[in-house]
Amino acid sequence: MKIANSLVLDLYTDYLISSCGLATATGMSAVLDNQISRDRITRLLSSNYITSRRLWSEVKPMCQEIEQDDAVLIIDDSIEAKPYTDCNEMIGWHFDHTEGRSVKGVNFITAIYHSWQMSLPVGISFIKKDIIYKDNNGKQKRKSSISKQQHFRELVRHSCEKLRSGYILSDSWFGCADNMKFIAEDCGSDFIMALKENRKVALNKENKLSGKYISIKEAVSEGCVRSVYVEQLDFPILIAKQVFKDGDGVTGTLYLASSDLSLSYEQITTIYQKRWKVEEYHKSIKSNAAFPKSPTKSVVTQQSHFIASVLAYVKMERLKVKVSANHFALKSLMAINATKAAWITLQKLSNKPAA
Repeated sequence: MKIANSLVLDLYTDYLISSCGLATATGMSAVLDNQISRDRITRLLSSNYITSRRLWSEVKPMCQEIEQDDAVLIIDDSIEAKPYTDCNEMIGWHFDHTEGRSVKGVNFITAIYHSWQMSLPVGISFIKKDIIYKDNNGKQKRKSSISKQQHFRELVRHSCEKLRSGYILSDSWFGCADNMKFIAEDCGSDFIMALKENRKVALNKENKLSGKYISIKEAVSEGCVRSVYVEQLDFPILIAKQVFKDGDGVTGTLYLASSDLSLSYEQITTIYQKRWKVEEYHKSIKSNAAFPKSPTKSVVTQQSHFIASVLAYVKMERLKVKVSANHFALKSLMAINATKAAWITLQKLSNKPAA
């Protein structure tokens, strides 16, 4: 009997949520008592069925349920280390700006639509280093034909065409003038982005025209907002300075920029706090949806598995609302029940009575 790809994908995402170890086609087939063969699962991963387009088609009905004008679209990238996997277009060396060093793994960018109680991935792109070249020392290296900023703008464009949202949020990695201009002028949306502290701004239009720029540190005080101009933008932006302490008591400073000049300091900082939802997403797909736990080797099978992990996250997001428990609580509950089942099996194998 021919089994539809949609059914195999549905079972595969269930398997990724349920699994605690490596996610393999052989392992999934065994869990299903070989009702679906290892080869059938491998064929699914080797096809081009599981794509970003498939992700959108699966998540679209859920987005329509929670769509509203004050939703936010969060764009962010992450790197998942794959130190023992051979390099190819998908797996390679990427600079991790959070750690300040290069990491071997997969680099991906996700668009998260956050509204109500749900954070749904509506698009995903992978930084594929598809160009092979030699450096000045003759060493072979790889680079991407599409920049991260191009991926960012494509995710924004796709999301703005499909969904209503109040603001587009990102960290300072994507806070360049080209992206700001694209969001405001091409997409007709507003943004709130973090800025690096070395940015320079002009305090008014006249200063901008005469090239009089000052450090953003001088331009705005803590707890305040101010309208300024930056180079390469014809319209003013609102900036805010937020000073905070982390759990260890270390003080940090965050500079925010928005295209919405009507926002107060409290509004701009409160809205930007929602960006943390993308960090929760990154943590969950890596810990709860087996994102890093597949031994796949080819670019196609690796990408298929990664996107399937994101689809598994979507299922958990739905369950989170249904049972009022976060992803880690759901995973813990499944692990406890798995241990109970293993205990019972051990007692039977040992001919011991169950407790």
